Amino acid sequence: MVSKNPTHPPRKVKLILNPMADMGRAWKTANDLRPIAQEFKGELTWSGTVYPTHAIELAKQAAEEGYDLVVAMGGDGTAHEVMNGLMQVPAEKRPLMGVVPIGSGNDFAYSVGITHKPDRALAHALKAENVRAVDIGVMTDEHGRKEYFDNTLGIGFDAVVTIRSHKLPIVKGFLMYLTAVIQTIIFDHKPAHVQIKTDKNEWETSALMVTLCNGPREGGGFMLSPESKNDDGTMEFVIVNKVSRAMMFRLVPEFMKGTHMRFEQVSMGDYRKFAINSDSPLYIHADGEIFTSFGSNLKKADFEILPQALNIIHG
Repeated sequence: MVSKNPTHPPRKVKLILNPMADMGRAWKTANDLRPIAQEFKGELTWSGTVYPTHAIELAKQAAEEGYDLVVAMGGDGTAHEVMNGLMQVPAEKRPLMGVVPIGSGNDFAYSVGITHKPDRALAHALKAENVRAVDIGVMTDEHGRKEYFDNTLGIGFDAVVTIRSHKLPIVKGFLMYLTAVIQTIIFDHKPAHVQIKTDKNEWETSALMVTLCNGPREGGGFMLSPESKNDDGTMEFVIVNKVSRAMMFRLVPEFMKGTHMRFEQVSMGDYRKFAINSDSPLYIHADGEIFTSFGSNLKKADFEILPQALNIIHG
């Protein structure tokens, strides 16, 4: 658990910008935010990411250099990388994290109540008045690779949706995810036989989709777990057991409204520890970032929740 009394207001701030977020529009948005950054009284530096995972390194480096606030400027992928960088640092040295949402989905920002207006989000982050500690999930795969996630982690169906959405350059935001959903139902309808073990239960099923939820929403508008709160010390799982393609199409609008739990083919519950073992490869996304893609042979992974592991500026 991290300390409850972070520096207020922050003295040394690192802004990590993904200039390619929002299909390359983030660069212009960031330029519009310069006047707000220039009003900041402490030390403030900008860093731009130039390759995937760069924000992880930049955030970790900022923590090691004594920055007390690191702000992710981009979409869910940028927030995911910054958070992963901060989580590699011992808790007592972990800076505050802020988010300026300028991406396609912005689901993590939504879960912590951050305004979708970038100028207000940055001004708010630099004041650092509203801070709360959030839970972070951690996955360890069968090879010992670790990945932290702040919002959702999807196995199977919604990981394939993520892989497909990255190949859709023309559409953006929620429409991009919806198009990828339709493609996935048509072309990738392949349930996997899985064994699941949580701190409460153990069972086997043929599953199309397994999603672990720290926050309520993913894909910019799918309310997978409407009751999920990222500061309650538990996470929720959503499993779609083997269903027909027609039933998957039937479930899509239910997932958008958050009313899918009334269907018997959907299982939901909460956990602190979760393990999955599959007879076929697991395709996995973490916060919309692809962890394993087609060609991977990963079949086992363990997950646990780290309660109140990171201080986030919210609201």
